[in-house]
Amino acid sequence: MKLKNISDTLLPYLLKKNFGQELFHELETSDSISVKGFAGSAPSLFVAELYLIQKKTILFLLDDKEESLYATSELEELLGKEHVLYFPPSHLEPYQIEKVQNANLVLRTEVLNRLNSENKPKVIVAPFAALNEKVLKKEDFKAISHTIKVGDSLDFDFVDELLMHYNFTQADFVSEPGEFSVRGGIVDVFSYANEEPYRITFFGSEVESIKTFDIETQLSKEKIKQFELVSNMNYTVSGGKVSFFDLFKTDSFIVSKNAFLGEKKIREFYEKAEINFEKLSKELKHQTREELFISEEILAENLKKFKWIDFTSQPLRNSQTPILLNQTQQPGFHKNFELLAEDLKNKRDQGYDTWISFTSEKQKDRLESILEELNHEVYFKSFRSELHEGFVDPQLMISVYTDHQIFDRYQRFQAKNTFAKSEQLTLKDLMSLKIGDYIAHIDHGIGKFMGLVKINNNGKVQECFKLVYKNQDLLYVSIHSLHKISKYNGPDGREIVLSKLGSPAWKSLKQKTKAKVKQIAFDLIKLYAERKTAKGFAFTPDSYLQNELEASFIYEDTPDQEKATLDVKKDMEAQTVMDRLVCGDVGFGKTEVAIRAAFKAATDGKQVAVLVPTTILAFQHYRSFKERLKDFPVTISYLNRFRTAKQKSETKDGLKNGKIDIVIGTHQLVGKDIVFKDLGLLIIDEEHKFGVNVKDKLKTLKSNIDTLTLTATPIPRTLQFSLMAARDLSVIKTPPPNRQPVETQVIGFNEEIIRDAVAYEIQRDGQVFFINNRIENLKDIAGLIQRLVPEAKVITGHGQMEGKQLEQNVLDFMEGKYDVLVSTTIVESGVDVPNANTIFINDAQKFGMADLHQMRGRVGRSNRKAFCYLITPPYDMITSDARKRLEAIEQFSDLGSGFQIAMKDLEIRGAGDLLGAEQSGFINEMGFETYQKIMQEALEELQNDETFENLFESEEERKKLINTTKDVNIDTDMELMLPDSYVQSTEERLSLYQKLAGIPNKTELQKFESELIDRFGNLPQEAQNLLKSVELKWLASDIGFEKIVVKNGIFLGYFPANPQDKFYASEKFRHIITYLTSNPMEATLKEKHSKDGNQLMMRKENVKNVDEVTDVLERILK
Repeated sequence: MKLKNISDTLLPYLLKKNFGQELFHELETSDSISVKGFAGSAPSLFVAELYLIQKKTILFLLDDKEESLYATSELEELLGKEHVLYFPPSHLEPYQIEKVQNANLVLRTEVLNRLNSENKPKVIVAPFAALNEKVLKKEDFKAISHTIKVGDSLDFDFVDELLMHYNFTQADFVSEPGEFSVRGGIVDVFSYANEEPYRITFFGSEVESIKTFDIETQLSKEKIKQFELVSNMNYTVSGGKVSFFDLFKTDSFIVSKNAFLGEKKIREFYEKAEINFEKLSKELKHQTREELFISEEILAENLKKFKWIDFTSQPLRNSQTPILLNQTQQPGFHKNFELLAEDLKNKRDQGYDTWISFTSEKQKDRLESILEELNHEVYFKSFRSELHEGFVDPQLMISVYTDHQIFDRYQRFQAKNTFAKSEQLTLKDLMSLKIGDYIAHIDHGIGKFMGLVKINNNGKVQECFKLVYKNQDLLYVSIHSLHKISKYNGPDGREIVLSKLGSPAWKSLKQKTKAKVKQIAFDLIKLYAERKTAKGFAFTPDSYLQNELEASFIYEDTPDQEKATLDVKKDMEAQTVMDRLVCGDVGFGKTEVAIRAAFKAATDGKQVAVLVPTTILAFQHYRSFKERLKDFPVTISYLNRFRTAKQKSETKDGLKNGKIDIVIGTHQLVGKDIVFKDLGLLIIDEEHKFGVNVKDKLKTLKSNIDTLTLTATPIPRTLQFSLMAARDLSVIKTPPPNRQPVETQVIGFNEEIIRDAVAYEIQRDGQVFFINNRIENLKDIAGLIQRLVPEAKVITGHGQMEGKQLEQNVLDFMEGKYDVLVSTTIVESGVDVPNANTIFINDAQKFGMADLHQMRGRVGRSNRKAFCYLITPPYDMITSDARKRLEAIEQFSDLGSGFQIAMKDLEIRGAGDLLGAEQSGFINEMGFETYQKIMQEALEELQNDETFENLFESEEERKKLINTTKDVNIDTDMELMLPDSYVQSTEERLSLYQKLAGIPNKTELQKFESELIDRFGNLPQEAQNLLKSVELKWLASDIGFEKIVVKNGIFLGYFPANPQDKFYASEKFRHIITYLTSNPMEATLKEKHSKDGNQLMMRKENVKNVDEVTDVLERILK
């Protein structure tokens, strides 16, 4: 049975039961009520009922942002999203404009816009802090907004005027509020009153359609009839401002939770405003705090104007009518399901109705299966919702429980500012070509890209890439041969030498590389084959313990995490040996996947070894494993250099006689003196930190044991192997909900910034890391921080300390006894302090990209905003290498960027020892991508080798490793391109051509076409031909052509030049011959004689367009 939503289940039931009846009665006679004895999410349910019964606008005030966000998601489910609005504060501090959050400004504007322009009642949820700032009067707001409807007649000057008048800025592509762009008959605009921008399509001067679109993909989402174009309200100074309450009708209701706390917040903010106002420079005129903010007196006056209910333990005024409910909180079961079952049974015997809220169908099944395994009948009604807390109401005999409280899981609230400007654009920039970039052409070598040019070919215009080679030789590459070009980042610090066109140097380099690569590829494929045939231990399917463990994970699984868990389990249950790499950014839940796998192995009676690179990490993992598995029957131990000899020998004995199920340790684990009774799973964390000899020892261990490798920054080498299917790869790309990107800045050594950041962090009860990789001056830095921020408790840590001491220091820091930890990079490897949200890295230019990324991942582990400061000498004193690294790190502050960082690092380091030292020479000579292309060619040639005939069980398997679609060259005089008039920005055209070159199949091509139409309007003829020519290339490749020519109305398809080619012996070739002999009108076969021998080709005359050729080829292939 499907879970029904809360709005169809619990809500109607409560209305029927007259939930909250005493409050409604009281409201009829008195204006302000204070309610005690409420529990859990009861106030939200009450607000929902009040709204449904009274049909009036309600302002629901809560004491902080988290509460408000939880309440918003609850009410959205109870009443439907269109009736609920969230009103955030936009100032974190009075008069600190740089701390105004753009996303919140948009949400605020949206609320004002809807309050002013719609008459329907709504529920508005707001933290008290949002009331601090006054808002525009209704009339003033009308002045900065303008309605645009489908069917309106607007001329383009009007659009310009509107946007200039409203202070909007023009951009190529819209990505932030207050931007607009014009392309042909399409205008994109980002109004301040909506979280997504709008795309307006014009027909002449009439608005034909309006859609919202996504900033990331620039693709439209849904159609709407009209919208309000509102400009930035912070810029409009005319007119006085009023308190938020003034926008409400007098018959609205106010419901608050703990108003006494809210009043205190408003008082503090108002006092702070006075202090900050004094600090402002006197030269400029600033508005006074009375004009901008409200005081507690104004709050008190306004609360009197409306009917007001305050849920609180301590009433704000004596005049309020008190009401006492005797609800109680949901009992804490702490995953004790026996207790839960007993409670459900007692409640039923007493005549209670018990409801349980589940976030998903899966959670419900988990709970039911756990109760069934314990042989209990289940008495509860279920519904689906995000209720934050359960409660019990003895008067009405109702109990409402939530699944995350039963399972002790943390419930994340849905953050509302979803559209913070995304960082993904930068990755495109890294890969995309700019004029002046060096490129490698697989046939001609290294040249310089000089832009897109139009070439006149027999009266037809075509677009080409212009490349310059040595001695200013030019090479024009048609947009069909784009797959032959890739960006070249040479080895740093060496001057890049252009190749000479037609000289044999590049050819011989290519031959040499290919021979070498073939050898590597050969070994790789053999390794793959051995792995596939080796027999491993097949684990049994999940037990009920496993279900219980997974249900009790305190966060929600992200889809990627779930998939990774399933993949790992599937591999473990299979007969073959698992070798899987789980790659995910720091803090994306890889450890959880490992814990689940380890537990699965342990429940099957196998031992698990977890290998980690550093001492502290061993301890850290030991703690998290112990914590997660404390309620389950497994024994866990750990080994590192800080354990005493006695502890070590106990652990070793335990492993030998099988008493220890899971052992966590540093490289000592692979030592000769360690004997396992029955090792079944090896988990390797951060593999790239281990030396070669440890890796070799691992190889021998791995041959018949399931292995799971975790890493946050894939090292290029492992990246390559796993991408080439020598091991299976699971990537966890989605950040856990509610993680915010870490704000990263590169700064000089500046005492003021350090002081402010440390003080800010301590003031919000957070902690600070300060990384300094020289042990000599650690103490000085600690002293400096102590001097700058006297109230901070500072502690140091480094690898040369006495082991126990270091462990103690780090532990104290983890437990929050100290505010600042000044240490060497020992932190990078896994000290996990969710409360630390600011990190400084001194001399950041000395670290590799992967290290910086890892260290930055130590902060921002909770749902608070985190900061990372990279301290460096002035830029001109840093090598250009290091500068590129820092810039990349600063750009990719987004989550999930580990993978991209690795790729960028690959380029910066010239992909050094990608496949061992000898290869790095070749890669430097030709660039990483070109090298990969040669690798692919080598694999294709190898696959005809006898040894590999029966390596793959199926065609599928082979395709995974060897991608055999040959790229066919097209030579044509038809006009195939995206005209300037259609896509104006050259950079965008470039990236669209590159994207088109990489499209693999028809569905993707159709998607590409609809994206173009969506973004730029209908396709002109040249663009349609361009897309058709791509399909033609695929057909030609299916038939077996090496190249095709369409010129002067004649089509020629060339078959392979080598008469010994396997193709001529194939069934396919015979089929082509029979078809053409029986249909001579379609096309004819001809032989072309040349000094290199004869070449067979197919010829068709009187070709008017691409479609005719496509049709013939399709008929042949049938």
